[in-house]
Amino acid sequence: MGDGPELAHVDLMVGDKNGPVGQAFANALSQLSIGHTPLLAVIRPNLMTKPATLIIPKVTMKKGEQVREMFGPVQAAVAKGVADALEEGVFGDLNVDDLVILASIYLAPEAADFNRIYRYNYGATKLALTRALEGFPTTQTLLYEKDRAAHAVMGFKVQRLWDPPYLQVALDLVSMDRIRHVLAELPDSDHLIIEAGTPTIKQFGLSVLSEIRRVRPNAFIIADLKTLDTGNLEARMAADATADAVVISGLAPIATIEKALSEAKKTGIYSVIDMLNVADPVALLEALKVKPDIVELHRAIDCETDGECHVWGNIEGMRKAAGGRLLVATAGGIRVDKVREAVASGADILVVGRAITASKDVRHAAEEFLEELNREEIDQFRIMTDF
Repeated sequence: MGDGPELAHVDLMVGDKNGPVGQAFANALSQLSIGHTPLLAVIRPNLMTKPATLIIPKVTMKKGEQVREMFGPVQAAVAKGVADALEEGVFGDLNVDDLVILASIYLAPEAADFNRIYRYNYGATKLALTRALEGFPTTQTLLYEKDRAAHAVMGFKVQRLWDPPYLQVALDLVSMDRIRHVLAELPDSDHLIIEAGTPTIKQFGLSVLSEIRRVRPNAFIIADLKTLDTGNLEARMAADATADAVVISGLAPIATIEKALSEAKKTGIYSVIDMLNVADPVALLEALKVKPDIVELHRAIDCETDGECHVWGNIEGMRKAAGGRLLVATAGGIRVDKVREAVASGADILVVGRAITASKDVRHAAEEFLEELNREEIDQFRIMTDF
């Protein structure tokens, strides 16, 4: 809870004093560690809170000011938070004399504002205790929220694709100056994805992802490798280069595709199968033991004047073959006037290249596509400490 150096981070264990938590309580109080001396939470001198609560510093206490902060505002905040929770009925019918609490407290060495230290630690203690006794979170809450918010102190943000449809801007460019220009001009949007296209990666290597990150640090970036062999190696290379997704060709051997998909899952990035020239995408998906996150229905640039080259398939059949969890992207010749038709047909991601990247006004062109998605903006990277 809170922010800045005074940010509070409280981990709690609550249990019967005659059980394992009680044993841990006694061990912590009697087996001291230099710089991590535990202290009982007191409302004021000689008045312990109930249930008995032991504060254990996470950060080594190296200077007198840290000790004063821990024995002052932190100790008072934790004790008051527990006492107020008791008054408010958080413990229900439990006998508080039979309970003990271990509270592991983070206090940054740079923290200086006693008032903030007290208020943040009070709120964090009370929230943690209330949630512990309510059994929060439910499995449903966890699965719903896991991709929808950012960690407060991680330092960067990882976007996940939970709110389709999306506009994917394909950078099939071989000029770094043009790449930088397009990236700078693209609007900020929760529904915009950036693709490092195959020509771009062939020209600059996977290091181009670092340049994209420099200009767009929080973007969802796809590395379009169109992997045909060494699936696990190339998926790992994409992940190591900070890609959020890697593209595998649907023409690759089944073993290669499955190794790439497995490696993507292992590294926590999305896997995309490009169905360019794949005769039966549904059959391919059914044959895979490991399923992709995204399927891209792709019409090649070289075939854009030939209707027969436009691969469009049974989207619902593909979703069923993939186990129901599948995003479908469409690529090749998509124009603004076709966006709503594509979305209505079941597309989750619209891949657009030159209509945006070759435009004289990149921002305006992208905004036109985003407007046609007709999707309300959400705070993709909100930081939530309560619900």
